[in-house]
Amino acid sequence: MALVLDTHAVIWYLSDSPKLSATAREAIETTLKSGDSLLISAISLVEVIYLAERGRLPDEALRRLEVALIDDASSILVVPLDLVVAQTVNKIKRTSVPEMPDRIIAATAVHVNAPLVTRDRELQSAGIRTIW
Repeated sequence: MALVLDTHAVIWYLSDSPKLSATAREAIETTLKSGDSLLISAISLVEVIYLAERGRLPDEALRRLEVALIDDASSILVVPLDLVVAQTVNKIKRTSVPEMPDRIIAATAVHVNAPLVTRDRELQSAGIRTIW
């Protein structure tokens, strides 16, 4: 089963950060061992670029993500922000998840019918499948 990784989850996974929970790391490794993909929303890529530009993430984090996305051997794929994902945003209540990028990430997980790996409490309580 594929997984959708929240922005922080993919960054922490690629940097082998201890901030990634043991449960999340195990789910990621199990997914990769089964030959399935790790998915990120296109908005996560944009968010990483933005955070690196502002100095809130090291440039190395962006470089690692870009390398993983262009590497044919990598199992990390970008899910585009298309019409169906945009329409799915309506299923994520703004009262539960007020930030639009987070709603798009959640909608991506709903659209592809995969659990979302996230530490974000708002996303965890949004009525979607999450792993942390």
